[in-house]
Amino acid sequence: MSSSANKAHDGQLSHKEIMAVLSGLMMGMLLAALDQTIVSTALKRIVEDFNGLSHYTWVVTAYLLTSTASTPLYGKISDLYGRRPVFQFAIITFLIGSFAAGAAQTMTQLIIFRALHGLGAGGLMALTFVIIGDIVSPRDRGKYQGYFGGVWGLSSVAGPLLGGFFSDHGHILGIAGWRWIFYINLPVGLAALVITSASLHIPKVKREHKIDYLGALLMVSAVSALLLAVSVFGPENGWTANKTLVAFGVAAALLIAFLVQENYAKEPILPLTLFKNHTVSITSILAFIIGAGMFGAIIMVPLYLQIVQGNSATAAGLKLIPFMIGIVSMSIYSGKTISKHGHYKRFPIIGLTLMAIGIGFMTTLGTHTPYWKLAIYACLIGMGLGFSMQTIVIALQNAVEFKDMGVSTSANTFFRSVGGTIGVALFGTIYANKLARELPKAIAQVATTNPAAMAGANPEKIAQLRNNTSVLKTFTPQLQEGIMGAFVKGFHAVFISALPVILIGLAVAFFLRETPLKTGAAHAAARDEAAGESVG
Repeated sequence: MSSSANKAHDGQLSHKEIMAVLSGLMMGMLLAALDQTIVSTALKRIVEDFNGLSHYTWVVTAYLLTSTASTPLYGKISDLYGRRPVFQFAIITFLIGSFAAGAAQTMTQLIIFRALHGLGAGGLMALTFVIIGDIVSPRDRGKYQGYFGGVWGLSSVAGPLLGGFFSDHGHILGIAGWRWIFYINLPVGLAALVITSASLHIPKVKREHKIDYLGALLMVSAVSALLLAVSVFGPENGWTANKTLVAFGVAAALLIAFLVQENYAKEPILPLTLFKNHTVSITSILAFIIGAGMFGAIIMVPLYLQIVQGNSATAAGLKLIPFMIGIVSMSIYSGKTISKHGHYKRFPIIGLTLMAIGIGFMTTLGTHTPYWKLAIYACLIGMGLGFSMQTIVIALQNAVEFKDMGVSTSANTFFRSVGGTIGVALFGTIYANKLARELPKAIAQVATTNPAAMAGANPEKIAQLRNNTSVLKTFTPQLQEGIMGAFVKGFHAVFISALPVILIGLAVAFFLRETPLKTGAAHAAARDEAAGESVG
């Protein structure tokens, strides 16, 4: 009788037990999600402290390389060794990386420790969705969807806010302000470790295993070469530079070698047979596109607020609250509706439509656009993400066998991370190239129509504009207005480029097949069957 009080009648955990597990998972996920945004606003201050401006991109790239490349590995390894020990390994790795990055004394140390940091983050992001897929049936999962949407929304606002706050303060409690960006992870991570130790009790399934080490090496190497090409060599040296083309070539060769290896491996890291499943293929494409559209386009909004509207980093973070509201509200609504009616296909379609509308409106931003308009546009994009992001994970987990839950879910997270990384790099390049063309035109036009407005604008100051907009304050109002117009055109180019990407995603969403969501009893039976096959 006591066991029935603790468990739901269908073998699933009770709501109280699920919420206990979720509290630990959400803390872990918050660490990884927050880290994607909190560091960006403080990076300038950090690299200036180390006189390492020339290595600016490596602080970000080192983290992205290890977090993205390790994501699929965590899913497979957790399938073999159990969720809890692997998830806790990710938390501990993340905490060690956080402490070490906060204590770094040189730029080289910071880059190395950020790589360690990312290794832990890859597991936190991937395994959160894997574990919730283990303990909650697809039909019931929508009830808890809003909590994860809330974590994403909170991180998108709190990240820039905290990053701006810490970087704006020279010292806090005798420690350089930017170091607290990493130290703040320690109490949250320790709490996640304690909670998961107490509440995360998923039966460990013993099974014979053989890890495909060669496949893992080829995959990590291929992803690393690709990310180096799109996030470092391409933006720094040009997309047709020898270094960039070689990196792309190496990535392609390693990818082919990886596919050949996976085809013959007895127990592949990423089973290619998974992609014969229609839903796995469609959700992977959608994850990539949502990642590119979300990270590539929305990252420009705080930049617009700071450069064009003159907001501080902290104020820009606060002004993203409508974006968070959109994510959280629609995550909760769609999740509850899915649990009630069992239909999910409509939500990615609605979500990508809203994202397309929001990004389309972003192309109308000007130098004096009132904030209420921007708030509506950001809210629309957030609503689109709230409808889409968690829903495709539910569709995926409903479509795969229980034994493939870990590897398929982490692969989906992997595609979203790769999409985000490529989106940031490509849209950043589009912005920089457009600005490089428009800035000289705007300055030349002011010089021609109003020569007096050029007072104090020497060539050295103008050259600084692309990397340091604080010099704008020394220019006349007329010249500032002209230059702001050039920056706005740069932002327009990004949003115009992001729009067709989202529209392609919308077209793909129509091909998603809707199958009945597994209920608690069916989900528990599939779990027990997978356990039985593993033991046998």
